[in-house]
Amino acid sequence: MKKPVFLKQKNMLRVLYALVPAGIASIYFFGWRVAVVLVVSAAACFATEWFMADRRGGKVSYACFVTAALYGLSLPPATPFWVVAVGGIVAILFAKEAFGGFGKNVFNPAIVGRAFVYVCFPLELTARFVPAFTGGAGGFVRWSYGSLASAPAYLARAGLTLADGITAATPMWARRDFGFETGLMKLLVGNISGVFEYEGTRRALAAGAAGEVCAVAILLGAIYLIVTKTAQWRLMIATLAGAAAFSLVFHHVLGIHAVQPLAFTLLSGGLMYAAVFMVTDPVSAPKKPLSQWIYGALIGMLVPFFRYKAIFAGGVGFAILLGNMMAPSLDFWLKRIQTSPKKAASS
Repeated sequence: MKKPVFLKQKNMLRVLYALVPAGIASIYFFGWRVAVVLVVSAAACFATEWFMADRRGGKVSYACFVTAALYGLSLPPATPFWVVAVGGIVAILFAKEAFGGFGKNVFNPAIVGRAFVYVCFPLELTARFVPAFTGGAGGFVRWSYGSLASAPAYLARAGLTLADGITAATPMWARRDFGFETGLMKLLVGNISGVFEYEGTRRALAAGAAGEVCAVAILLGAIYLIVTKTAQWRLMIATLAGAAAFSLVFHHVLGIHAVQPLAFTLLSGGLMYAAVFMVTDPVSAPKKPLSQWIYGALIGMLVPFFRYKAIFAGGVGFAILLGNMMAPSLDFWLKRIQTSPKKAASS
């Protein structure tokens, strides 16, 4: 078997370092099964890229491991391993290698893989969100939520079973479908669990995707990326500002309460995770500063809009894919606009 040749990329390694806090937090809140999800994701992405790189005479990029980590952490903690593998293969094969390999892809591979499994396997994805472990060593001494011998005490006291916890509603589903708002401190830290009542029925509250629940861990990664100049801060700020502007106008000014309030918009779901790690993808994002502001703001505004109008409670992935399609055109249009006055002056 031929030994793979790696395209060494320091920036990609720094992104992996920035993901360490989110990775550790995901294991604490959901158990060691999350680590195996990441291993399966990495194996699928690496094997696909190695297979394709060998045939086109190229190298395996460190970026495939970044894709694997971003994709794996964006999945529900109890995602079946075969679904994890399918999404990893699709991410590399169709979003990266189909365009010629690293640096030539139009779409963020991790988002493509996540969107693919989300649409193709909705039952396997939406029914795999679980409450977070809280207190003591948390998930560091557990395999996963579904492996518990009996329901946690707070579920048993509410008359609920382990199955109710495994099919529980995430904060966004709970707010949209049942009018229950998760506390902001839980969204900030990530210890999302408990029971709420809707029309006389008690329901379990689940956390979100494994790497997206702890805003503190994501912010630590953001600081590292900015300080090391690995990711473009304009893209992060523009995305969060776009989402905040939409929320302020529609919820707080126009009084459309189906749109999430500001703090909930920023801290719930995968918005912050995407703003820090996915919108900032240097390949699929535009290169000009003004383009980056427009690009990030557009994605940010689309996220709460999709949460408000779309059938899915999330919408971050689809917002980024639409932004990816516009990125090359933004740079092109701005270049045309900037060169037109110069041509007119010279003539």
